[in-house]
Formats: sequence, C-alpha cells, structure tokens
Amino acid sequence: MDAKTQKAELTRAAIIGAALDVAAADGLESITLQAVADRVGLSKSGVFSRAGSREALQKAVIEEYGRSFLAQVFVPAMQQPKGLPRLNEIVRRWIARTRDVEAFTGCIYIAGAFELDDRSGELRDLLHTEITRWRAALRRTVLQAIEAGHLPGDTPPDQLVAEIYGLQMGLLHDVRFLRDPQAVHRTEASWARLVKSYQTA
Repeated sequence: MDAKTQKAELTRAAIIGAALDVAAADGLESITLQAVADRVGLSKSGVFSRAGSREALQKAVIEEYGRSFLAQVFVPAMQQPKGLPRLNEIVRRWIARTRDVEAFTGCIYIAGAFELDDRSGELRDLLHTEITRWRAALRRTVLQAIEAGHLPGDTPPDQLVAEIYGLQMGLLHDVRFLRDPQAVHRTEASWARLVKSYQTA
C-alpha cells in the first residue's frame, strides 16, 4: 500500500470512528456529514468524498460495529472446542465487552434496534441483517453443543438464543443506566443457572 492510499484509508477510518462516536452518543439518526466533519477537522465535502452520503456513512457505522463486535466476541471464541466450551466463551466475552465497552458507549445493535424498530428502509434492513446473522451464529453454536452432547437433544436452540439475548440486554441496562456494580456478577450467575437448567431438564 503506497503512502497516499494508506493516508486515505486512515482518514476514512477516522471518519467512521467519529461517526461511531456520534451514533453512540445520540443514535444512528444523529449522524450527519457536518457532525462528523466537525469531529475530524474536515470539511463536509471532504467527508463526503471519502465516505459518501449520510446514508452510506450510517451503513458503514453499522458494518464497522459488526466487525468490531465479531472480532472481540465471536472470532476468539472459535479457539475453544465446539460445543459448550465455545458457547461459554462467547457469552463470557460478550459480558466482558458489555462491561468494558458498551457500558460507556452504548450498543448499536440494541439501541439501533429500538431506534429503527418502527421505521422501514435500507438502514433498518442492514441492521436487521447484521443482528440476524449474529443470532444465527449463536444458534449454530448452540446446535454444536447439542450435537456434542453438552446440552440435551431436545434443547430448543431459538429459545436459548433468545434467553442469552435477554441476559445481555438486561446487563446493558443495569451497567449503563443503573450503573450497578453487581450487574456483571449477576449476569454471570444467571448464565450459569440457565445452562444448568437445560442440562438438568
């Protein structure tokens, strides 16, 4: 990569990072070219030339958030054996990310879903696709745990995925809004009980 291309990539990354900050603070709909330009010290046209329209920038934020989320939560967990060890690692990393990141910045998956739930259009469709893809990855991991014999054969994967999601949404609420220092501990305990309830059902 030559120096000019590298500089352009770094500038685009800074633009998307600034847009992520705007979205975390005020929501996806708050992203504007001018708001991002003010944060990175570029002109509005400079942001447009590197990131495209406001809608393109909003989409880039969702995609970048998804890449970061998967890189921190899902990809490292793939080092664990298939089945419950991998599922446990995913949940553990998700809890840790919520504690260390989303507690301060908010979660675009969750906040964005509430923000766009009663709207239609490409932005909602993209967020829906990203979240659905993530839930499908969770579901595959649950199925692998069933196939490995770590969970009973009659375990309903969609139910367990929904319960995992519920735990994480509750955790985000408690650490971000209530600022409850015991929220992580309770979520970890809830996850352990949830797994045990399926194993002993």
